[in-house]
Amino acid sequence: MAHIPLQNEDILRKGYDPYVTRRLIAFVHPYLSSFLVAILLMLINSGAAVAGPYLVKIALDNGIQANNPIALRNAVLLYLLAAGTQWISIYFRVNLMARVGQSIIYDLRARLFEHLQKLSLSFYNRYSVGKVITRIINDVGVLREFLTWAILAIARDLFTVFGIIIAMVSMNANLSLWTFSVLPLMVIATIIFRKRARENYRLVRAAISWVNSVLAENINAVRVVQAFSRQEVNYKYYSQTVNRNNLDKNLRAVRVAAAFPATVDFLGSLAAALVILIGGAAVLGEQISAGVLVAFVLYIDRFFDPIRDLSQRYDSFQSTMAGGERIFALLDTPAEITDSPDSINLPEIRGEVTFENLCFHYDDDELGEKGQPVIRHVNLHVDAGETIALVGETGSGKTTLVKLLCRFHDPLQGRILIDGYDIRHVTQHSLRQQLGLVLQDPFLFNGTVYENIRFGRLNAKDQDIEAAAKAVGAHDFISQLQKGYHTPVEEGGALLSVGQRQLISFARALLADPRILILDEATSSVDTQTERIIQQALARLLTGRTAFVIAHRLSTVTNADRIVVIHKGKIVEEGKHLELLALRGHYFRLYSLGLEE
Repeated sequence: MAHIPLQNEDILRKGYDPYVTRRLIAFVHPYLSSFLVAILLMLINSGAAVAGPYLVKIALDNGIQANNPIALRNAVLLYLLAAGTQWISIYFRVNLMARVGQSIIYDLRARLFEHLQKLSLSFYNRYSVGKVITRIINDVGVLREFLTWAILAIARDLFTVFGIIIAMVSMNANLSLWTFSVLPLMVIATIIFRKRARENYRLVRAAISWVNSVLAENINAVRVVQAFSRQEVNYKYYSQTVNRNNLDKNLRAVRVAAAFPATVDFLGSLAAALVILIGGAAVLGEQISAGVLVAFVLYIDRFFDPIRDLSQRYDSFQSTMAGGERIFALLDTPAEITDSPDSINLPEIRGEVTFENLCFHYDDDELGEKGQPVIRHVNLHVDAGETIALVGETGSGKTTLVKLLCRFHDPLQGRILIDGYDIRHVTQHSLRQQLGLVLQDPFLFNGTVYENIRFGRLNAKDQDIEAAAKAVGAHDFISQLQKGYHTPVEEGGALLSVGQRQLISFARALLADPRILILDEATSSVDTQTERIIQQALARLLTGRTAFVIAHRLSTVTNADRIVVIHKGKIVEEGKHLELLALRGHYFRLYSLGLEE
């Protein structure tokens, strides 16, 4: 069976899916020996559980009724031995399976995280962070519950049921048949429950995914929410629509889940009543002993216990199938950008870049339109050490061009050469090691200023980190922080201003010492005073490097070696500042408007 497309994540096609089962077994295989030990312990536990009522029969018939205290004592001692064996086997099995289950989930989460790091930007353009987190947290958590407890519990219940059936039939076939007479009703109830439960758990998983997606979106955009006073509107939407939908779907699932154990209890009571009625008459007629009747009543209770447990495990099984489909759909999502088998490591470069007849458009679900071209037959040669300013209206293709250079996407036509090497024929790691990227809204990780600066060069020494910060003008404000370079910045750099975050990102780029530097509107979100500091940092940062600067500020553009004007995905003008002004074309119009389009 082919992997399930991620778009169909909320569709649970089968109550049992052999594809999901095979994939889960692959993760279980490294721990097979531990599973075998756990199965052995489970068999011992089931055998001891089945022996209990039979030992009660022996105590009643061979001990009390036969007036034999030795037989009574031996039966009681064996009963206690069986109970002690159950305790020991359960204790070691639970400890063993807890370690195995946690280890399997560790492996699965590690595989998911590794895969997420490889997925292309187009994947993250299509799917929200909340849905991805749902897989790694909620769905994997469901699998942990199933792998740790449910698998062996299902096997234990089945062994217990078959063991009890054998013991009951061996004692009295007639009473056994009366006990099993309620099983057709049990089968009918199970079929009805299974159909209802499957649909409910599909809806529950979809509802949880929606909750996480909306929650993540509102947390990430909390500043915008507060700025537009959307708190009350968003709360009503989350509470009355999203969260209410989750509550309704869960309550519906609970109602169905509650009906089945109640049905099992009723059928168990019905079977016990039949056995007491018919077996009691047999005892009075001296056809069977009182010990057999008591043992049967005890077996009936133990017979329906595992059936009741199996019904609850079926809930877990349904949820596991749903979560497993979603997890493996994510793992089977191919990375669109991969290293070719003949890829080589890009040697240390000088920074010469050539774009040859480059064409590109986003997929329909990324762009929201029917494959509209974004880059159209772009040809551009950049000498090593040259600073190129890319200007143009919003949506003209400037950022897409540098994304192609970083190989976040591959062009549909043409190629990009760095020092004569086609970037599709070199490893992504060796390419991006020599590229530096500074964004308009730089992201700082949850850690210290020190850790964020050395993010791209983990072996950097303290003096190198401080030197990079001084070079870009960040050292002064860092020194004034409570703990200096070791001040925590929180996730996204929430404790710092936009300008401070930007300066740290410049220091990070300088420390990494890339041969090609890309500045994507890196000065558009800072105040004028901070921009002056950044302009001084840029002079140091751009020295000796090939640079592509997407800018909306005049100062950065006018200082560039060459300005490339992009309009509707095409290069329409290029040259120096004064040359382009003299043409009185696109650049002249943009310059007249302050390049703020």
